[in-house]
Amino acid sequence: MKPVIHMPPELRPNDAAYEQIGLGYASARRTEPRIAARIFSALGDAHTVLNVGAGTGSYEPPDRDVLAVEPSRVMRSQRTPGAAPCIEARAEALPFPDQSFDAALAVLSDHHWPDPIAGLHEMRRVARRVVVFQWDNVEIESFWLVRDYLPEYHTLSAGSPTLRERAAAINAHMEPIPIPFDVIDGFFHAYWRRPAAYLRKPVRRGCSVWARVGEQAERRAVTSLAEDLDSGEWATRNAELLDLESIDLGARLLIADTA
Repeated sequence: MKPVIHMPPELRPNDAAYEQIGLGYASARRTEPRIAARIFSALGDAHTVLNVGAGTGSYEPPDRDVLAVEPSRVMRSQRTPGAAPCIEARAEALPFPDQSFDAALAVLSDHHWPDPIAGLHEMRRVARRVVVFQWDNVEIESFWLVRDYLPEYHTLSAGSPTLRERAAAINAHMEPIPIPFDVIDGFFHAYWRRPAAYLRKPVRRGCSVWARVGEQAERRAVTSLAEDLDSGEWATRNAELLDLESIDLGARLLIADTA
């Protein structure tokens, strides 16, 4: 295993935030095989892969030579013994020479980076292909949880570059990823057809959105959702979702070749 690289204080992320956001990820955030298949396909024939903002190790291809980068101690501590080697470093300052990897991968992590564009440029610098899985927040109003219960979501991306701006920064094309109704990865959008799941605290603790909007907004949203589920109002308002097998909620793959 490669040695841990220690960063000076001015390059560190908000450690207190990661201590909260990272708790519970290993159990709540699992690799969804159907999404993983799309991500692994996008990696092409890459043999060496750098996983940036790797978290607990979800979506690391098992049949390739993977090195993970993760700044959070809490997240690194939850990686399983069989996960890829992981070093402490930030996306905006990757400690590797140019074109060191066949591909650089980021899965639902660049929204945590202080400077997403700089991080994407670094990924482009160190790899011949860049693959990013992320949400296009332009589509977020189509998700009932934000539209009807958690408008505070909009404040989380205020001032950050849009997904299209991020794609343009690395000359990437975007591919839509439909989300199955029974997806096993517990990201924020996962339970679009299983609303009662959001009433469970362990489910919410596996997603950074709830920690970031704050306890007051979380409590109000959960109370209101519980009332609408009990009254049948949620089912009436979202009847068109009940028979869908999958849905486009803005999940996108960004794919860029740098060579």
